[in-house]
Amino acid sequence: MLDSLRPKIKSIIHSNQEKDTKLQEICNLLQESVPHYDWVGFYFRNGDKEELKLGPYTGEPTDHTIIPFGKGICGQVAVSNENFVVPDVQAQDNYIACSLTVKSEIVVPLFVNGENIGQIDIDSNTPDPFTKEDERFLEFVNEELAKIMEH
Repeated sequence: MLDSLRPKIKSIIHSNQEKDTKLQEICNLLQESVPHYDWVGFYFRNGDKEELKLGPYTGEPTDHTIIPFGKGICGQVAVSNENFVVPDVQAQDNYIACSLTVKSEIVVPLFVNGENIGQIDIDSNTPDPFTKEDERFLEFVNEELAKIMEH
């Protein structure tokens, strides 16, 4: 099912729209198309600060518009530069709860020229739904996005 979204992702990325519009359309497409993607958003490094700033997203509003590096799942990915799949958010000590309905989370870093500039973050209200297929697909999304992101 995720593979069928790849051409749609490419189409959005290579359209003539503004970058933030493309990011928003990707969030919308993923949330609407994948049953276990309940909140989809992008966080980006906030200038030279050691923090992430919320970019386009779809799903429940969040108070977490700024996340310090190292804090929560997103903050940890900003430091580790590695995918982070959380099958059960309750089992994570360093977890920032966005909503009581969230059961699991996946975060995949976005690299431009080898530098981690941000990440795609997906929350799910389903326990342990994320597979290697989700990881590979989100890596694909970020690799495609990297082609249009300025450094």
